[in-house]
Amino acid sequence: MRVTTELQTEPLRVFSYCCDAGPDAKPFTELHEGHSLSYVRKGSFGYRTRGRGYELVTGSVLVGHPGDEYMCTHDNHVCGDECLAFHLSPGFVELIGGDPKAWRAGGLPPLAELVVIGELAQAAAEGQGDVGLDELGMWFASRFIEVVSGCNKPATESTATPRYRRRAVDAAMWIDAHCAQVIGLDGAAAQAGLSSFHFLRVFSQVLGVTPHQYLVRSRLRHAARLLAANDSRPVTEVALDVGFADLSNFVRTFHRAAGVSPSGFRKAARGDRKIIQARIAARLDDGRLIHPSSRKPSCTTAPD
Repeated sequence: MRVTTELQTEPLRVFSYCCDAGPDAKPFTELHEGHSLSYVRKGSFGYRTRGRGYELVTGSVLVGHPGDEYMCTHDNHVCGDECLAFHLSPGFVELIGGDPKAWRAGGLPPLAELVVIGELAQAAAEGQGDVGLDELGMWFASRFIEVVSGCNKPATESTATPRYRRRAVDAAMWIDAHCAQVIGLDGAAAQAGLSSFHFLRVFSQVLGVTPHQYLVRSRLRHAARLLAANDSRPVTEVALDVGFADLSNFVRTFHRAAGVSPSGFRKAARGDRKIIQARIAARLDDGRLIHPSSRKPSCTTAPD
């Protein structure tokens, strides 16, 4: 495991984790020392905590709760995965508020609201864009609380057999790699060697999203990365490059996920802090907590 420190501040620490463990690596028990959110930026791995198991793929989020033991596994995954991890101080966790149960979510599937910010943060970690990782970490954590707090729907736990877990993960990697192309359910199912009905059921059970949802979120993730980079291509070209055939659909879908338009997102990446600060302030009221009950919980992501 290669660990790179990206940021060290009192409320927030950011690390890049690059793991080269393969299917033959023996898993071992580790301990979450504090609250953390790890965005899976590449690859896939298994996550086991509190007697539950999750399959995490590119775009997923590992939620760490202080004192919880956990184990990362690679038996159903190819070698190599990378995460951008935000470790939050107790004071910052208290500041953003929300339902404490959100920090027991375990493993989250790729959520539209988080993948766009995760890619912006990853671009910043690589030195692209003009926004700080501290602000992006706060935005990512605040958005996580907005999405998960008060949600009655439990986090998705993988209960499928190892064989079907592997097929679902491989299918997700294939969809992500080909998301700019036209991909239908039948084609993805054939790639996995399953009937369309069986594939839909297995994929959804293992990864917590449907194949179509994962496809759309992969496109959003790639679009966010292009918008975050020092790239001046028009928004229309970005939309077409990642697989959206209709500009209005792309703008509408992206705005629902990020809370800002693609153009506004690009401005934020280039240093317009007013946009990011406005999103963070959505959870704060003059430095005081907004009571979770005053907000309607967003149990699921924006519809795709």
